[in-house]
Amino acid sequence: MWAQGQTFRSTPLRDAVGWRDRTPRSPPCRPRAHAVLAPEMPSQKQERVPAIRKAALLTAIKTPYLPSGKCDLVAFDAMVRAQVEAGVDGVIIGGTTGEGHLMSWDEHIMLIAHTANVFSGEILVVGNTGSNSTREALHASHQGFAVGMDAALHINPYYGKTSREGLLAHFRAALSCGPGILYNVPSRTGQDIPEDVIIEAAEHKNFLGVKECTGNARIAARADKGIGSWSGNDDEAHEARHNHGAFGVISVTSNLVPGLFSRLMHGGPQPELAASLQGLMAWLFCEPNPIPLNTALAMCGLARPVFRLPYVPLCREKREEGAALLREFREHIPGCREVRVMEDDEFVCLEEF
Repeated sequence: MWAQGQTFRSTPLRDAVGWRDRTPRSPPCRPRAHAVLAPEMPSQKQERVPAIRKAALLTAIKTPYLPSGKCDLVAFDAMVRAQVEAGVDGVIIGGTTGEGHLMSWDEHIMLIAHTANVFSGEILVVGNTGSNSTREALHASHQGFAVGMDAALHINPYYGKTSREGLLAHFRAALSCGPGILYNVPSRTGQDIPEDVIIEAAEHKNFLGVKECTGNARIAARADKGIGSWSGNDDEAHEARHNHGAFGVISVTSNLVPGLFSRLMHGGPQPELAASLQGLMAWLFCEPNPIPLNTALAMCGLARPVFRLPYVPLCREKREEGAALLREFREHIPGCREVRVMEDDEFVCLEEF
């Protein structure tokens, strides 16, 4: 895209701060006291396992940014509130969609703590505290549970891939921290989690299920063995839920249309509604996630047009295509008053933050 003459601004931190300072400021407010969440006992963590397994719709929530590149908690809270009001069961904090890989662990745990503190009791909070380092996964998971998350999402070790025995040891160690969902996405990790590893990991008392991105055949075969899964593919989620034994979906599209996805997952089969969403879902994956979603939320006025590199917005041609699709569903996008194609120079891409 860059070679085609586009003019997205790649902005160092000092320039982004200057841009921030030119925007209207909110009036000063008094600090508010928040509850301090005490670490939970293992029995308290175990009590949440049945509720999480009943969760049919978990949204991989977007992390919006201020012009400085810091997390925009006001926009984030509005997004999560929209999920609650639409009947979404839970949110994944700092997943691939939420750009946890672009966060420091301090940011990551802060956002988990903030979500649990503000929305506890209204929506399940699943923290993406997995890592390709077992030590880091355990450290982050212990912190996440200490600040109130309900469950952890655990990726298999990527890049520095390990053996079958190493995978099993990694997952057992991670699950010892509390309830956890394993995440199988070989297109990103470069390594599929073998089914025999999942079967053995499923024996752990804290095993909740698998976010499965390889397709519904795998989900169905696993369901026949009594092992649950959430689809990781929005376009296959309706079939996964109603015909292949999936618990539900961990969704990207539900960031935009949470009410429609809630209907798909919580009611009976709705093939016509599922079919009507296929075009939007295809567009949301026309480039690697979360690029199209980030672009869409900016176009809908729900997040500032601020990207952390290496992510950059979609090209104008793709934005025009997306605008037509988003306008079809505008009444179902909470908080969206209009959909704009936007100009290239309205987007800011931060090198430092």
